[in-house]
Order: sequence, then structure tokens, then C-alpha cells
Amino acid sequence: MTPTTTLVLPKESIESLGIKTSENTHYQLPPADLIAQTISRKEGVLNDTGALIIKTGEFTGRSPKDKFIVKDDITKDTVNWNDFNIPIEQKYFDSMHAKLLNHLSSKELWIRDCFACADPKYRINVRVINENPWSNLFVHNMFLRPTENELNNFTPEWHIIQAPSFHANPAEDGTRQHNFAMVSFSKKTILIGGSGYTGEIKKGIFTILNYILPQNNNVLSMHCSANIGKDGDTAIFFGLSGTGKTTLSADPERSLIGDDEHGWTNDSIFNFEGGCYAKTIDLSEEKEPEIFHAIRNGALVENVTFFNGTNKIDFNSKEITENTRVSYPLSFISNAIEPSIGKLPKNIFFLTADAYGILPPISKLSAGQAMYQFISGYTAKVAGTEAGVTEPKSTFSACFGAPFMPLHPGKYAEMLGKKMKEHNVNVWMINTGWSGGPYGIGHRMKLPYTRAMISAALKGELDKVTYEAHPIFGMMMPTSCPNVPSEILNPRNTWTDKADYDAKAKELAKQFIKNFEKYAAGVNEETIAAAPKP
Repeated sequence: MTPTTTLVLPKESIESLGIKTSENTHYQLPPADLIAQTISRKEGVLNDTGALIIKTGEFTGRSPKDKFIVKDDITKDTVNWNDFNIPIEQKYFDSMHAKLLNHLSSKELWIRDCFACADPKYRINVRVINENPWSNLFVHNMFLRPTENELNNFTPEWHIIQAPSFHANPAEDGTRQHNFAMVSFSKKTILIGGSGYTGEIKKGIFTILNYILPQNNNVLSMHCSANIGKDGDTAIFFGLSGTGKTTLSADPERSLIGDDEHGWTNDSIFNFEGGCYAKTIDLSEEKEPEIFHAIRNGALVENVTFFNGTNKIDFNSKEITENTRVSYPLSFISNAIEPSIGKLPKNIFFLTADAYGILPPISKLSAGQAMYQFISGYTAKVAGTEAGVTEPKSTFSACFGAPFMPLHPGKYAEMLGKKMKEHNVNVWMINTGWSGGPYGIGHRMKLPYTRAMISAALKGELDKVTYEAHPIFGMMMPTSCPNVPSEILNPRNTWTDKADYDAKAKELAKQFIKNFEKYAAGVNEETIAAAPKP
């Protein structure tokens, strides 16, 4: 909840960090004040529904190649160093930390104390320092909001210091360019500079939780959405952008636990966040009514444009970026539960939009196959918007969120397989992509059919049907499903040219195998044995 009285942060709490405070240091301001300040500073405007519209500046998305983790005694042998987990020396972090604090000294600042992790057993206290009010509104919307009583005894465990106006000097700061996000596990601090994109704040916390929870608490951290049925059965949805994760988890018959980041303990699923950060490109009331109606007073909308002469958002416009976003508290969703904690899952869904038209619309995975597919994190999209480019393009992102996973993907996959076996969880692969051929020949899977397949899995109706194994990928395909035509359940049957399907399936299998090579040394035999067999 938002405090109802003006709260004051003791001056020494900030100056102990090395920041000289000014008279204009704002602490725990309510959304109305942050919105009013943003407008008065000419940094944002209201749209026709009362939401705050801002532009994040040069960066309208994350910059994975500019995210660094300090390589020290804590991380040197535990982080999976790669193109996403880029090491940086302690001396550069310390120098940048000092520069950033000096940059912010005596400036107008916005400070917010908040929680991450809905389950109190795993909760961490986070203090965020921003140099503009709309970034602080994002923090209010996305993290868990302490009560006034909780704030009276609040001691920050982690700090996030964000200064979009501060630019690094790559020649002396060890960075690639002027923007950066740096994480130090020994200092429990995240530094963000040169970028106003708010997602860097959210994903910074997700990254540290993905490191801490699996190692210290045996909690599987997951980049997924989760909902819960009337009988208390939890379902988890993994999927890369464009696969339908948000759409399919927003089920009016089920309550939302969260839309993006969760932990799986020995007895529960819990949300890391207190809000949602949803894409708005091509948003419509018909397709995603909950998100559409969440764009109201208190919501923060990023990098959209208006229809000419109005303050009505043109959701189809990509004038600034395709990655248009809105953040809002979970309470803006009518069927969200509070606290955002659910029981152990009964069903897990891996969503893929396979533009090759190879994978079945629904299939059941063994534990080994689940670990293999989890590490693969596959989808295939239509390749770009260039004239004449119509061939699908494969995308693999380990654990359906590679840029945020500091540990080896095999660690997360092994935890998934272990929990899956311990709790007798079904894992399903859902292809929301093409059927009857690849993009340009086949057609997109109908959303009502996908919903019917997920519904049948959730209700246990697929426990009573027969299955056949996919000859190359090995997953088990049901031969029938309520409210779904049986002829589409085996993708080979939907292709006119069966030999062409067989050839393309073998080609896709080889892509899986090639992608998996870089992970093979860190996974168990059961996972390796589940590879497709072209």
C-alpha cells in the first residue's frame, strides 16, 4: 500500500552511502505526487485515460552487452561467464560507484524503499535512488510496497542507484560504451547509468535473485507467468516474447499470481514483483482486456505515440520502438491474488511460436525432455520486416530468459527436473505458431484451439487419451483432445507434402543439437539423452 502521510528518510541514511543530500530529496512519494512532478518538469504527459506517458530517451530496451557482474571471490567460480554475464573488475565498479555518487550529490533525488519476493521467507529489502520522478513511479508500480509500519523498521539489504544523465567513459571505466548496468554481489549494489530504460531496474533485481535463490535457498527462480485455479491448482507458463505467455496466462477462470518472475519453493510458487510490465504494441481491448484497462491513472506508459491531434495512444505505432511498455501495480488486474503466492504447480507449459510448423500444437514431455527443452528455450519467428524476407528464424534463449541467468542453465534445468519428479508435475509443450506448413504456406494456430488444449491439460482430460511419440523430437502427442480437431494434433498430418515435413523436421532438430552443444558440459545424462534424433 502507498503511505498516506509524508514520510521522511533520515538524512544520514543517504549520506552514509556517500551522497550529499539537498533539500530536494523526496522519499516514498505517492504516485499522484510523482505524476504531478513529472508533468511539471515537462518529462511526461497524461493520455486520455489518465496514464502517465513518458519517453525513456536514447534507450528503449535493455542493453545486454552493457550489463556487467563484478568478478570477485563470490562470483568467479559460480557465475556462468558468457556474452550476457560479462565480468568486470572490482576496481572499475568501485570507481564507477564513487563517480555516480558524486554525480548525484546535491541533486534532486527520488528514493523508494521496497521489497522483492512475495514470500516473506525469501524477501529482500531494496532501496532505489532515482534522479527523476517517473523512474521512481516505475519502482513503486513494479516492486512490493511496504506498509508504514514496515517502513519504520526498514533496513536496506540491496541498493539500486540509477542515473540516466551520467555517462561512463569507456577508456577509463571498463565499459563498452557510455551506458552500463553493473552488479556487485559483495557490495549488494546495482549501478545503472546512461540509460533511462526502466526495465534495467527490474531485470537487475531479477538477475540477483536468479543467482541467490537457487544457491542459497534451493528455490528455482523462473522467468514465467503463473496463475491459479478455483481448486488451488497452480499453472506456470514459460515462453519468449511473442509466444502468448501473457495472453494465455490471463485466463478469466483463473487468478493471476504474476506475469513474469517467480520462485518455486518446497511448498509454493511466489511472485518476485508487485506489478506487471507488459508490452503494448498492437494492444487491443478485445485481445488483452486486462492490460488495456490497466492503462489508467497510476500506470506508466513508455515510448508510445498519440494519434495526431489527440492524447489517445496509437498502440500500432512503432515510430519510437516496437518495445512499447506499460507498468502498473498488480492490483490493477481484477483477478490478481494478494499476496501473490500459490500452491505447488500441477502443470507447466512451455510456449513456442514455431514458424516452421514442425512442433505439435500440444505434447507431453518426460523429465529429461523438459530439462532439454527448458535449456533450449526455443521459438521461431518470422524474420524481420525487410521486403522479401519471409523465412522463419530460430531463437534459442536458455531457461526462456538467458540474459538474466547468472548460473549455468544446467543448474536451473536440473532443479526443474528434480521438482517435477518430486511433485509429479506435468510439463507440456504448446506450439502457438504455425500448422500445415511454415510461415507463408501454413496458417497460425487458432487461439481458441490453443486455449482448449491448455484447458484440457489443466482439467486432467488429457490423462484419459492415447498418445504417440514424435518420431524425431520424441515428445508424446495426444491423438485426441476435447474441442480440438484430431487431424491437427500430429503436425505431419497437416502438411500436404509429408516428405517435405520430414526433411524440415530433421533440419530443425539439427538446429536444436547445434545450439545445445555449448551447454552439454554442464548438464546431466538424462537431459542429453532427450535430444532430438534427426
